[in-house]
Amino acid sequence: MDVSQLGSGAASVKAPGHQVVNLIDSDDDSDLADALLIAQRGSGVNVPGLEVLDASGESGEEDGSNDDWDDEVESLFEDTLEELGDESLFDRAHPNSCSLEEAVAFRQQLRTIGPEEFCRRTVEAGTITAKKLLTAFGLRPPPFLDGSPDDAYYGLLSLAISRELSKRIKLPQYNSIDDAVELIKKSKNIIVLTGAGISTSLGIPDFRSKDTGLYSKLAHLGLNDPQEVFDIRIFKEDPSIFYSVARDILPSTDRFTPTHAFIHLLQQKGKLLTNYSQNIDNIEAIAGILPEKLIQCHGSFATASCVECQYQVNGELIFPDIKAGRIPKCDQCIAKLRAPAAMKRKRSQNGSEKKRRRFDTNDDSSEEEDYDDSPRVGVMKPDITFFGEALPDRFSERLTNHDKNLVDLVIVIGTSLKVAPVSEVVPYLPAHIPQMYISRTPVSHVNFDVDMLGDCDVVVAELCRRAGWDLAHEMVPEDQKVEIKLQDGFTSRHLFSAIKN
Repeated sequence: MDVSQLGSGAASVKAPGHQVVNLIDSDDDSDLADALLIAQRGSGVNVPGLEVLDASGESGEEDGSNDDWDDEVESLFEDTLEELGDESLFDRAHPNSCSLEEAVAFRQQLRTIGPEEFCRRTVEAGTITAKKLLTAFGLRPPPFLDGSPDDAYYGLLSLAISRELSKRIKLPQYNSIDDAVELIKKSKNIIVLTGAGISTSLGIPDFRSKDTGLYSKLAHLGLNDPQEVFDIRIFKEDPSIFYSVARDILPSTDRFTPTHAFIHLLQQKGKLLTNYSQNIDNIEAIAGILPEKLIQCHGSFATASCVECQYQVNGELIFPDIKAGRIPKCDQCIAKLRAPAAMKRKRSQNGSEKKRRRFDTNDDSSEEEDYDDSPRVGVMKPDITFFGEALPDRFSERLTNHDKNLVDLVIVIGTSLKVAPVSEVVPYLPAHIPQMYISRTPVSHVNFDVDMLGDCDVVVAELCRRAGWDLAHEMVPEDQKVEIKLQDGFTSRHLFSAIKN
């Protein structure tokens, strides 16, 4: 069985079995099967043991184009394949998963000897199965392949290897909290990338936290995916879905958190290059981050625009409607409707006003009628970027034409880096630039130099204390003491917790 080039993009795996995954009859697993098929196509690995049937019952054929396969695969991985963080690899008792020590060794071996020799020494030599090796690269073998021969996992393994090799290599000289403090003190052009986690201490929910995040509370809406609340197509079809939850994320305070204050402090000290914020609460502006230093990647509630005529207003003007659970309508559209010209109606031959039923196909009337062509009242939409809408041009222009060549430190705070294209900011920046991560839970798809896990406000307050900076904020007790532990099995992952008096 030739797997010597598995993961290099040139393997041809000869599998004795012939497994058919019928996407029509296996609805629950169809996306996983798609991921497996795309994995083998995109990486150039041909796995004859997997044949995917399309709706006609015929095998899908490649069209020869791989231009978009990376995006497809990442999306499918995100939505359907369960990723394993390194903290999940401590259970050595499970026979089908690697321990953390084994995983680290395999990753180092892959980079040292290259994918071709790596596969020759592992899967081809029979020292480990492809199924188990997946776990070393952060993937849990999908349940729908249980009981399959090991070659059924080759496509996923090829992709897992490719993803591992594409990750930035951690800079070995930065590991401790002191390293992180010194980096902050000496850096002059810091990119801070923030997410919903920096606002949760104000009572504003994040999106993905289990049980407490916004998405966990949307089951009653009957959506296929809770993210559809922010889908522009869904909004245009039925804006009531968005406005049924909008009040829960509506900024209703002029306060900001210690983490916002930390970013402002970086600005005051002349160290902030750019704050890329994924948040829509506009609290960065309240905290004093200058417009020229702030990229609101997903827009904000600061303004709102009509989906029909694009009339824009101050966002606060629609807040009363949102708080009352009403769908805000466009004043400009309403004004046009009230104008005399807008009151005209097309009439039937007898002069009486008659409204045509748009979908009435059984109308036996011989009278010729026209649709009502009067203007429609548009719905006001906060100027936040929905799924299906492009990010502001300023986002890519600032990143590519300005920040990439100036940045000397990257700090990611309060985000799981799940949503593209903002999630691609970190890997896009030069790999030699130090990167640190501050959040409650770690991420597995980015190799940060220093991970500081815990309450964001607690972490930044402790960093400032150690740097000798005064982070004066009402939410930081003057006598706050913080316990910091190095997580078992890691050299640069630190756990922060405030000690209760």
